[in-house]
Amino acid sequence: MTTTTQTLPSLRSEGRSWTDWLFAAVMLAVGGWAYHSFGHSMDVYEVGILLAVIPGLIALGWTWSPLRWLMIGSGAATWVAMALYMRATDDYGADLAKGEQVFWLKYLLSSQSAIMWMSVLFFMSTLMYWLGVVTRSSTPTRLASKLTWAGVFMALVGTLVRWFESHQIAPDIGHIPVSNLYEVFVLFSWLTALFWLYFEDRFAKRGQDLGALGAFVMLVVSAAVGFLLWYALVRGADEIQPLVPALQSWWMKIHVPANFVGYGTFALSAMVALAYLLKTESSKSLWVGLVALPAVFIALPLVGFALFGGLSPDNLAAVNKAGRLIGGLLAVFTLMIVSRNWINPLTPPPEVADDVMYKAIAMGFAFFTIATILGAFWAAEAWGGYWSWDPKETWALIVWLNYAAWLHMRLIKGLRGVFAAWWALVGLVVTTFAFLGVNMFLSGLHSYGQL
Repeated sequence: MTTTTQTLPSLRSEGRSWTDWLFAAVMLAVGGWAYHSFGHSMDVYEVGILLAVIPGLIALGWTWSPLRWLMIGSGAATWVAMALYMRATDDYGADLAKGEQVFWLKYLLSSQSAIMWMSVLFFMSTLMYWLGVVTRSSTPTRLASKLTWAGVFMALVGTLVRWFESHQIAPDIGHIPVSNLYEVFVLFSWLTALFWLYFEDRFAKRGQDLGALGAFVMLVVSAAVGFLLWYALVRGADEIQPLVPALQSWWMKIHVPANFVGYGTFALSAMVALAYLLKTESSKSLWVGLVALPAVFIALPLVGFALFGGLSPDNLAAVNKAGRLIGGLLAVFTLMIVSRNWINPLTPPPEVADDVMYKAIAMGFAFFTIATILGAFWAAEAWGGYWSWDPKETWALIVWLNYAAWLHMRLIKGLRGVFAAWWALVGLVVTTFAFLGVNMFLSGLHSYGQL
């Protein structure tokens, strides 16, 4: 079996085209405008982040050209939204209530409208990917990719406009929108979708069609979108809220996005692993796994209760919610197992899926490691210590150790195949508990988004 170990393409030293330099000039101009317009409200750390982000975005655009249009387009749409908001001002800034009466804001460019469009587009993309599976046609799949790009675009617009809106409420409320479960689920959704588009494009250029894998990956994105819509409806979490004191730090701007690159790519790798197992495992093994994976998820809270405290009425309510979630997942996985003979011819060869799985985990592990280190520095600033064995910290360490062991076995022992795929799928269960289950079942210093 031959696989490639290339990950992200490197920036080569050959001469750049005029379009490369034009893109770089545009990004430098945007950075200069951002500093000129908002530099008065930035501290020295935020200025440093801006100075680091601009060359980073240029490098990303040079590495993968579709990102250029995504950056420029979402930036232009955000600028239009800001201009429309500023047409109606109060004593401090934009009057957000009046802004909602403007047609283009109300139906397209306000943060709420853009995020709703993101949700619809991601749902439509998932349906198109699966329609391609059912009809065995490439036309719905190509449309699904375009819808995914549109969903990522609207997600970025919604995120950037929400950031602007928060600053218009009051000077001490404005913050990057990654501070609660609603906002980070938006982040998770578009990051996971964007990484899928990256892999889909890169493997296609190597002549390796990833086929129906998009149907699997977009299922987890749609699940995240469904959760954030439910969370907004039940908890009103879509309203912009002031930050709690511990989150009023520039560390949040880099720690949280790095964390969710890890979460997104780990989820992507698990869905690819599921497609791999459907193609290579026996039906008996799959049915056993269908029972074992929920058992693992049920066992994790018990471990958490043993480490951090016993059951409470709130915990019991969370168990009920988790049970409904597990029931829905079991129904989806059951349908996949029953339909595997129809799905499998449309998924790529096992060695290709294995390569995607490895690249996703390697990329996610790098960012998750950076996020964990940044989180330790943030903890030292906020709470006076680098590590406190808080439930969130403990489970983040478990996630890190899990994927560190997976990569070690891959690189040192040559781990591949069915065992690696099952491990990646179990890794999603562990990661989900660290990301969401801790908020459902446990409490601690990181409990900012309880269910």
